[in-house]
Amino acid sequence: MPRILAIDYGIKRTGLAVTDELQIIASGLTTIPSETAIAFLKDYFSKENVSKVLIGEPKQMNGEPSESTAVIEKFVTQFKEVFPDMTVIRVDERFTSKIAFQTMIDSGLKKKQRQNKGLVDEIAATILLQDYLTRKMI
Repeated sequence: MPRILAIDYGIKRTGLAVTDELQIIASGLTTIPSETAIAFLKDYFSKENVSKVLIGEPKQMNGEPSESTAVIEKFVTQFKEVFPDMTVIRVDERFTSKIAFQTMIDSGLKKKQRQNKGLVDEIAATILLQDYLTRKMI
């Protein structure tokens, strides 16, 4: 069974998470500079069988698009041009960074480790993916 990849695209950094081959467990993959995302994904897709990609959709509390929406929409357009056969699913990413940060606290990471914004992005992508998997199984 192919994997599912989640992308938490940001202006500077992009967090990535992926499922196991049975699509049961979401795990953090890495955090990369956002400008390298397409090149990284080309390489990754050439090595791994991925059937769909979740891309976070930033929204404000009232459901309106956030200030980073334009940057992410530009990435989504580029992604679809480069990978036209890949299924793209947009998912609400509200609160994922806050949940990721709280997860870091709850897991006992020291303050210095919690300041690693790349790790926050990777955990946020993992939360997006695990939430999708949970909803899919219900």
